[in-house]
Amino acid sequence: MRAVAPMAFAAAPSPIPSRTQYVLEAIKHAILTGQLPPGKPLVETELAARYGVSKTPVREALKTLAGTGLVDMSQYKGATVRTVDAAMAREVYDVRLLLEPEALRRTITRRACLDAAGQALATADTAADQAERSLANREFHRALYLPCGNPLLARMLDEVRDQAALVSTVAWSAEPSWRREADEHRRILGLAEAGDADGAARALHDHIASFVERAFPEGPR
Repeated sequence: MRAVAPMAFAAAPSPIPSRTQYVLEAIKHAILTGQLPPGKPLVETELAARYGVSKTPVREALKTLAGTGLVDMSQYKGATVRTVDAAMAREVYDVRLLLEPEALRRTITRRACLDAAGQALATADTAADQAERSLANREFHRALYLPCGNPLLARMLDEVRDQAALVSTVAWSAEPSWRREADEHRRILGLAEAGDADGAARALHDHIASFVERAFPEGPR
């Protein structure tokens, strides 16, 4: 019986982001750093040329971003960066007020590691510009709720964090209050590291509520 030579397997290529994922992250970053401001039309041909791809990954990326609430899509007007008003801001922050303090309380109760939150604070303190600072602040909040022990709760907060970052980007462009928020972040982290779950949760609730009240005081209650 003739022996069968062993099959040769090529080495698996290193995983690389798909073109759609690359375009999605690039557009998201441009939106969250203010390079693409609210109301800005998102023209597929322009974005395709900007990122060196065809229109197909751009179209798919825009659909995904519409699903996360960063992009508005209209049959007649096409895609635009979502505008931010008091009603939108308060909807997003209401969800955060309901979920985020409880997630932090659970993170502390579980004695989860908070090193990532400290690293995010350090990045924000040394940020070269507002865009970098905004992204670092976004990571700070995620580092507080991600280890809460409830993956569904963490995913629900992940779903609104991009919209919350868009709200803060717009608010900071009108009134850069990041120094005050940085002090509040340090207080929240200090309470969390001390194991004061209730105190940290209250401080986080006050932090979220006071920001939206300052930035959008005329919104519906």
